[in-house]
Amino acid sequence: MHNVKALSVITLSLALAACDMAPKYVRPQLAVPAASPQGPAYGAGNGLGSGAAIVPADTAWRDFFTDARLARVIETALANNRDLRVALANVEQARAQYRVQRADLLPGVSAGGTATYQDSPFSLAGSGRTDLYQAQVGVSAWEVDLFGRVRNLSTAAQEQYFASVETRNAAQTALIAETANAWLTMAADQERLRIARDLEQAFGETLELNRARFAKGIASELEVRQAQTSYDAARSTIAETTTLVAQDQNALNLLAGTTVPATDLPESFPAADPTIDNLPGNIASDVLLRRPDIASAEHQLLSANANIGAARAAFFPNISLTAAFGSISLGLSNLFGSGSSFWSVAPTASLPIFDFGKNKGNLPMPRRPMTRCWRPMKRACRRAFAKSPTRSPGAALWGNSLRPKCRNATRHGLPIRSRKPVSGRGSMAS
Repeated sequence: MHNVKALSVITLSLALAACDMAPKYVRPQLAVPAASPQGPAYGAGNGLGSGAAIVPADTAWRDFFTDARLARVIETALANNRDLRVALANVEQARAQYRVQRADLLPGVSAGGTATYQDSPFSLAGSGRTDLYQAQVGVSAWEVDLFGRVRNLSTAAQEQYFASVETRNAAQTALIAETANAWLTMAADQERLRIARDLEQAFGETLELNRARFAKGIASELEVRQAQTSYDAARSTIAETTTLVAQDQNALNLLAGTTVPATDLPESFPAADPTIDNLPGNIASDVLLRRPDIASAEHQLLSANANIGAARAAFFPNISLTAAFGSISLGLSNLFGSGSSFWSVAPTASLPIFDFGKNKGNLPMPRRPMTRCWRPMKRACRRAFAKSPTRSPGAALWGNSLRPKCRNATRHGLPIRSRKPVSGRGSMAS
């Protein structure tokens, strides 16, 4: 009979310990189509270029950027950028908060000792001085988490920590994209500067020739003025482009957090593509969930969902346990002697009856951040889907036709400036 009762108590305790008041999490439906659009403007086949297509979400930035100088600049930015350091500090703070909250799941054991000296005529041991020594090890007010309040608070802190990690990854991805764009912009401006200097030399020679022809009466003054105008325009372009190159270098140094070595700066636009071309032309929209910004929003949702469980558990009894085991004696010499040990166990339970709406007021509070995270998550999905290079109309046309023509035109002296963004292509968090 006693074994049956003990088994019943243990079974009931385990059943209560398994209680979880948090609602079942259901991932929101993505507000984007299930697959990328199809058509000639989006590329045919499985890739935008020749060869085997890569998976963007599984591609590290070191594999995506093929230019060695650009890769070194990105590494410098990742090591020295101030904003990224702030994101790393936020991750460490969230991790520490999670560790503090997780520690409440287990009882905190502490050891202590006291010595009491008393001189009272009403002492239990008779009148006169009484010395009392005590040493003990115990647990103080440990909450027995029968309804999942502490577990849900720990889960909420854990999801906040995961969200901070994804936020850091998003900051790193943005930094890599901005650094690459700044480096490529400077390369394009350097190319423009080279072309402008070539044009200045050509227009200068043309101007001298027209002046000589005008002096001989062969050319008119109009031809000289036209040549002068072209020459002045080329000089103006040089001054403008020189300023742009200096601004590009300053922006690159700001992103890198230090002065970029001259050996890593671009002297002209790279002859070969600085990035990988072979991206798939048709991928499922579920891959957007692997973006750091969307993953961070989902972790925020999970944290708010766990906070709802903690708020619900506040309506149920709170059971805590205080226990101690130690030794007590009237003399320090026989503190740990025979017959001086003692123990005590003091469980307590409290149930809110009249709290004047406090718990009811706390219950809707986690729902507000849940709604606040749910809407930005959908908005981030739509924005990410719109920025996807495999969805961008004309991506295949650029890769297969326009890029080679633009490069050839640049090599032959036409002042074409490229500012093609690189953000959103591939996984930059690795």
